[in-house]
Amino acid sequence: MILSAILLFLADLGGGEILVVLTAVLLLFGADKLPSMARSAGRGLRSFNDAKNEIQNELERSIKDIKKPE
Repeated sequence: MILSAILLFLADLGGGEILVVLTAVLLLFGADKLPSMARSAGRGLRSFNDAKNEIQNELERSIKDIKKPE
């Protein structure tokens, strides 16, 4: 529920609003914390994509096994 509200909010942002949000994040967390936060976000996205690809590959292998003529 909250995630969908955040996604709707982010989808409607323009360049100026994104700049304001990035400035607010910089002011709240400081320049020292931003690289570690970005690194953590990148690791999380990589982990999510790895899991997604693993599930997709497993489904494709299962479909091939079902379609395989005996």
